[in-house]
Amino acid sequence: MVEFDVVDLGPAEHPGMGETAPDFTRPLVTREYWEDAALSDLADGGPVLLVFTPMDGAFPATYVWNEIRDRGWAESVTVVGLSISTPYEHKDLLEERGIDYGLFSDPGNGVAREYGIDHALDGMTGISEPRPAVFLLDTERVVEYAWVAEEWPEFPDYDAIEDAIESL
Repeated sequence: MVEFDVVDLGPAEHPGMGETAPDFTRPLVTREYWEDAALSDLADGGPVLLVFTPMDGAFPATYVWNEIRDRGWAESVTVVGLSISTPYEHKDLLEERGIDYGLFSDPGNGVAREYGIDHALDGMTGISEPRPAVFLLDTERVVEYAWVAEEWPEFPDYDAIEDAIESL
């Protein structure tokens, strides 16, 4: 059994329902390659489920991606992730977990800061990462559903996300 301390992250000031999510461009990694991509270009093609996770290899990231894969949400929306992991680490995660989604790589954690969901990692000077968070966006990047962790580890209400996807 993995032992860990639960960390209170407190409230965050993130884009809420009805607000426009910030656009960004970062390397988007797939199982085959990576290239710079803009969130707005993905949204032009239909609703996007943007999932922020801890770095690859952290157990919460693995659990979240397994659940999303098993629920098959990519049949209804474009599912993409974002973490501070490098494109090389994302490529390994995609292959190990059999995930067919794209994962944005943001080692500088600038996107999480812009979304108001960054937090410093305990005991790692100069390193921050996104809080676990999920944003369901329409084609104009308007937030249709938002969830942001208030403690670590914390997992989203998967049924609530599924209801939001079905209501699009």
